Amino acid sequence: MRTVVFLVDMNAFFISCEMTRRAELRGKPAAVAGDPQRRTGIILAANYEARAFGVKTTMLVHEAQRLCPDITLVPPDHDFYEQKSREVMQLLRRFTPIVEPNSIDEAWLDMTGCEKLSGTPLEAARSIMQTINGNLDLWCSIGISDNKFLAKMASEMKKPQGITELWPEDVPAKLWPLPVGAMYGVGQKTADKLKRLGVATIGELARLDMEFLVERFGKSGIDLYRHAHGLADDPVRATDDDSVQSIGRSKTLSENISDLEKAKRILLGLSDEVAATARRQNLKGQVVQITLKYTDFKVITRQTMVSATNLSQEVYLAGCALLTKNWDPGKPVRLIGISLGHFQKHKENRQLTLFDQIDGNQDNKALEHVPQTGKVDQAVDSIRERFGQNSITRASLMKKKKPKDD
Repeated sequence: MRTVVFLVDMNAFFISCEMTRRAELRGKPAAVAGDPQRRTGIILAANYEARAFGVKTTMLVHEAQRLCPDITLVPPDHDFYEQKSREVMQLLRRFTPIVEPNSIDEAWLDMTGCEKLSGTPLEAARSIMQTINGNLDLWCSIGISDNKFLAKMASEMKKPQGITELWPEDVPAKLWPLPVGAMYGVGQKTADKLKRLGVATIGELARLDMEFLVERFGKSGIDLYRHAHGLADDPVRATDDDSVQSIGRSKTLSENISDLEKAKRILLGLSDEVAATARRQNLKGQVVQITLKYTDFKVITRQTMVSATNLSQEVYLAGCALLTKNWDPGKPVRLIGISLGHFQKHKENRQLTLFDQIDGNQDNKALEHVPQTGKVDQAVDSIRERFGQNSITRASLMKKKKPKDD
């Protein structure tokens, strides 16, 4: 039986969500955008009427207004978008229980063996598209293949409301002519390096030896080689309804940073807020995820499984391990975020085993004082509840005073 994987990608998701509750935005150029007076003053999502004027995601607001003076700008409402995302994921689970969200507006589906229920892959994709549009008044594009990478690439080929099949036998005709920078997982830095090597298209990348790519790019050279040939073997990982929800905090920085230690201090404060929120809601999460946005507005997310937790130290240590592993001092960061998700449905008592799942080489002695850590968190929560959120903070987060000159 052939493996069948879908990638369902919601089109212009944020502004499309807004149009479901604001009919006056329909048929007119509109976009969700941040405050133009701050660093968040960029276009987060533009509808297709605005895109016709050249308005694009991550474009500065004043530039978008120059291209399209009549554009309507809407402030972001992330709680509303997260609710709509949950509704989308619930609909997708009608077609298969194996749904893996990739972000707030897209998910992979393992549709293998679903032909008797949903028809051919093309028929199933049409049914999904119609269901989402009919129930939520939202548009999507769908990529179809036998692995996650090709399904993701296919989903980008026809927008809006496009359905594209990209099977391994289609790779030479459909994938190889694309610019190498269009390949999923290839950032601007890697694309520039490939171009300096004379590689402009995915087809040209596919003609290089794997050994050559590993020599130039390390272990990621293996992924470059495999993806250029349409190869990927990571499975779609099923999640339940609760795992779509998460508690997250992020911070857009007043200045770009390249220093890992500064990033860790920011992450510490965000982790503390996330864990405290989880404790207030009596939730324990099993997935910690970090988000980094670079100066070129490229965004990466990385996550790891942990034993169910709502302790500040655990959340921070998991996020810090991810941050350290993925930090690139040559790529300044403008936003850092962390979230806790995949919440347990039932409470349980346990001992901390975080590093068993983050890195087997870590020293577990750091985890021997879990009860004390939990008591500290409870004490901090009590003080903040009584005297205010800013009444107590970690010493490492306090601004250091500059020494006076003698």
